[in-house]
Amino acid sequence: MSSSPSLEILVREAEGFTVWNGPPFSNGQPTLKLERVSCSNTKFSVDGSKLMAMKSDGTISIYDSGSLTEVRSFPIANVTAAELSPCGTYLQTFQKPTTPQEKNVSIWNIETGDLAHSHYQKSITKASWPSIRFCLDESSACRLATNEIQFFDPKDFSKGITSRIRVPGVAAFELSKTPASHVAVFVPESKGSPGSVQIYGCGEELQSQPSARRSFFRCSSVQFSWNHGSTGLLVVVQSDVDKTNQSYYGETKLHYLTIDSTHEGLVPLRKEGPVHDVQWSFSGSEFAVVYGFMPACVTIFDKNCKPLMEIGEGPYNTLRWNPKGRVLCVAGFGNLPGDMAFWDVVNKKQLGSNKAEWSVTSEWSPDGRYFLTASTAPRRQIDNGMKIFNYDGKRYFKKMFERLYQAEWKPESPDRFGDISELIKSVESLKLGEGKSQGQGSAQKKAVAPNPIAQKPAAYRPPHAKHAAAVQAELLGVSTAGEMSKNALKNKKKREKKKAAEAAAASGANA
Repeated sequence: MSSSPSLEILVREAEGFTVWNGPPFSNGQPTLKLERVSCSNTKFSVDGSKLMAMKSDGTISIYDSGSLTEVRSFPIANVTAAELSPCGTYLQTFQKPTTPQEKNVSIWNIETGDLAHSHYQKSITKASWPSIRFCLDESSACRLATNEIQFFDPKDFSKGITSRIRVPGVAAFELSKTPASHVAVFVPESKGSPGSVQIYGCGEELQSQPSARRSFFRCSSVQFSWNHGSTGLLVVVQSDVDKTNQSYYGETKLHYLTIDSTHEGLVPLRKEGPVHDVQWSFSGSEFAVVYGFMPACVTIFDKNCKPLMEIGEGPYNTLRWNPKGRVLCVAGFGNLPGDMAFWDVVNKKQLGSNKAEWSVTSEWSPDGRYFLTASTAPRRQIDNGMKIFNYDGKRYFKKMFERLYQAEWKPESPDRFGDISELIKSVESLKLGEGKSQGQGSAQKKAVAPNPIAQKPAAYRPPHAKHAAAVQAELLGVSTAGEMSKNALKNKKKREKKKAAEAAAASGANA
């Protein structure tokens, strides 16, 4: 599509971040759209309109993603966390409190630079940050407080709390996506009472009673996953202890609830074991689950929990839906070997497969044509790099780094690209036209330095083993590079000559 935006990739190394022009690449190499900017952390807003960069001196710079120019700078002392709202309207920051009850969580209006709201929060965890959660279109915002969920008007925070949902013992919550019509809450087990997940409507008149509820024992934490359209909620329930003693890591169950209570129960999984990953498709009409003891199973269900497709078993723990909903990547990352299988879900056939060892992050490009994997620090201290694959699994690009902290696509709405039916045709035509487009890149764009020809990585050897190998080479006549040095060769010939003389003497004595 001629009106489709170009793809861009954010790359952050130890010295700072750069922005690359995304594929297809001229001459097989990306070009720089933004020269390196020093920073300690970066993040796009969900819609891709703004980019936040945290500097080492505590300054937070906000960039317009289209022009890549700085539009606002916030010097904030003792800042430890920062987050952009989904549409890039607000910046939310957390500062270490210096005195009790200090208002250390702040909401800043990016356009004006003014403080829109602030409140006190003692500390933050992965589950409690960001403190105020916005829905995707920023039509609603809320936060978790003691025994209640508090709602705000994102257009005017000066109104304060506009409504509340009273839920005794609430420990976690999740707003539905679009529309932001409902909120899911989790109440842990307490004094013999079971834990529960409840769904409430966000309208003031709907907040007295939950529209759906599911109770369970043996539950220490949950992971919520709303579908697009806000009609269904998947809940992965985690228990720290597995009563069957089959898993050291505890027990997981997958529950499914609909906002109209037509379905409240377990998702029927056909194999025992943990739920490794569960992901809704972008249409919100089906979801995929990878589950069970290795080799894990992969099943696609419709929104009525009826199995649509069995992909089979393999060393998998990760699912990534193509933004167009047609292709699903099933992969085994983390402590697994990195196998990837690309499936056309509509035609129920495998398009291809490949491997991306040591991957820490992975995501589809907004147009659904490319799949990016990255091996990043601090999770991995060696073999940092990124790879880009075509939708069918063929590797398109690879680059290694001394230290890579982040590699991700600039977010764009998938609706701005070609339709699902055009995706595979467009990729095939892209392949045919690649040869013609080579060398036609703009001379003004600065190319990213290519890697030298990649050599097969050597097995890891600890420092003491390297020293031992050097000593062994000297004694036994084999150099660390696998070839003999001159002295080693000389010593070897002496030993062989000595052995031959000893053998001759021994045979003469026997005679």
